[in-house]
Amino acid sequence: MYSYKQLFLLIIFLIAPPASAQPEAPAIAAASDLKFAVEEVAARFRAELKQEVRLSFGSSGNYYQQISQGAPFQVFMSADEDFVHRLHAAGRTEDQGRLYATGRIVLFAPHDSPLQVDAQMAGLKSAMNAGQIRRFAIANPEHAPYGRAAEQALRKLGLWQGLRDRMVLGENVSQAAQFAASGSTQGGIFAYSLALAPQVSKLGRYVLLPEELHQPLRQRMVLLKGAGETARAFYAYLQQPAARAVFERYGFVLPQFPSRIQ
Repeated sequence: MYSYKQLFLLIIFLIAPPASAQPEAPAIAAASDLKFAVEEVAARFRAELKQEVRLSFGSSGNYYQQISQGAPFQVFMSADEDFVHRLHAAGRTEDQGRLYATGRIVLFAPHDSPLQVDAQMAGLKSAMNAGQIRRFAIANPEHAPYGRAAEQALRKLGLWQGLRDRMVLGENVSQAAQFAASGSTQGGIFAYSLALAPQVSKLGRYVLLPEELHQPLRQRMVLLKGAGETARAFYAYLQQPAARAVFERYGFVLPQFPSRIQ
């Protein structure tokens, strides 16, 4: 017969994970404009290095808040470098990270929309004045950098006030793309990287908007304090030619990496 102490130790042994168990894959917080690009990079990373990461996609502003409150992410890929700088100032990151891309925005219309897409959004103005735009999608400018860029572009062309009451705000730019591409709105403005994905591009037509319509979407990534070896390996992999080629294919403007801080 076992004593109570022996039974207790036996139970602990049975439920404890084996010493050789693999550590949990590190959590990566990525801006939602990166969904298709980073999923592809992660698949290559998994195939080549035999290591796993857990990807989460959302608005950079929301991730900033979560990380500020101690969320256990190990890498943050922000669509706005200011969030990384603020986390660094608060002592949450190892350094100021690296600029990994500059993003662009598009005007998108689903196939059955009356909206004609053009770079100066004259077609949007015409459709709006004709009462043909009932709903128009962008990401929420309060916490999504791509939503802020969309607002800046619309304001610069004098369209913001007329569209404001018809706006459908996505929680992040990926959700805004879903609203626009699904046909639940007559159009929207979202990330070029999402429009280039076959899953989205087949659902409508789009035009790349001029860079001067909004502030640059400088996207910065950083290792967070306490990042483990796998997170560090993934962070390094994101800077390699194979990963950079994926980003370029999804329409991102790539920086050079001459120094640690850019």
